[in-house]
Amino acid sequence: MSSPEQLEQHKRQLRQHLRSLRNDLSEPQQQLASQQLAQLISDSGDYQRAQHIALYLANDGEIDPQYLLAKAVAAGKHCYLPVLQPGNSLRFSRYRPGDKLTLNRYAIPEPLHPEFHPAEQLDLVLMPLVGFDHDGGRLGMGGGFYDRTFAWLQQPASNKRPKLLGLAHHCQEVEKLELASWDIPLSAVATDKGIFII
Repeated sequence: MSSPEQLEQHKRQLRQHLRSLRNDLSEPQQQLASQQLAQLISDSGDYQRAQHIALYLANDGEIDPQYLLAKAVAAGKHCYLPVLQPGNSLRFSRYRPGDKLTLNRYAIPEPLHPEFHPAEQLDLVLMPLVGFDHDGGRLGMGGGFYDRTFAWLQQPASNKRPKLLGLAHHCQEVEKLELASWDIPLSAVATDKGIFII
């Protein structure tokens, strides 16, 4: 078992390596991956049953859910984007294409006039990640925003809603991630190559 310091150093190195892999993908590769991802997820039962879906706007080479967002809006589903909160957690605001956006402190767009929706009333949360394994482990950017926001899902009395679906390029898969106690496991991971149910 690694010490906390060793674990953090390993995560930093792995994060740098995986971010460079996804940033090396060409624009046509990124676009094709985004389209394939949208088709795979929109065919899934979890997506088809969901009425309230949180997504994100891609940044730093992340696989882009823009095509899925367009499909969800066309299907009459309610879509939400994360908004940074004090204490490094997130709230989710209703989003319709064309809504005004503003840049947060990481230069990521978020709704200018948020209409917040309770996280526990979301059906499906599509989360960006840097790396993943087949046990539901997720390596994020290191800020812990999603872990803090969904910490209550680890409690035994939790109703296990929403489902947390990590999105990634296929090249971001690793054999095994060593997780900390506060890391929230995913329900599934979707890449441009398939959906892995945990």
